[in-house]
Amino acid sequence: MHPDDRRGFTEFVAARSRGLIRLAYVLTGDQHAAEDLLQTALVKTAGRWRAIRGDPEAYVRRVMYREQAGLWRSPRWGRERVVETPPEGLSSDATAEVDERLALERALRQLPPRKRAVLVLRYFEDLPESEVARIMGCSIGTVRSQAHQAVKRLRALVGDRVNQEA
Repeated sequence: MHPDDRRGFTEFVAARSRGLIRLAYVLTGDQHAAEDLLQTALVKTAGRWRAIRGDPEAYVRRVMYREQAGLWRSPRWGRERVVETPPEGLSSDATAEVDERLALERALRQLPPRKRAVLVLRYFEDLPESEVARIMGCSIGTVRSQAHQAVKRLRALVGDRVNQEA
């Protein structure tokens, strides 16, 4: 990699890693998997850094979406099981905000991967339905129904206690 390209890439990673790791975490539901996903996306981006035109962050995000979607399609995907609480246990925080966030995180992990991806793209990334459909390789109607079903399932899992406590 040319020194100017290396410097540009290093500056990009330093400036945007925090936001990108949050996106990766929301996509994967696991900190270690999120780190792996981001690292894979950055390696692929570094290899094409000179050819990337416009917004390099959009390129990295697209690589992350596609990598994660590829993992969901893989027959190996179902081998690991996400459990509600890890064997070593979680230390509880007394604040209601943290409890709500943990409850929502657990509920999100219980959603099927495609529904979780639709929610991430639609509401976390704030993308229009047409863009979500393009990224996911499905119709706008499928995006709408997946989002509706996912939100309905989240409400059933979390309940209205988040709204009632506020």
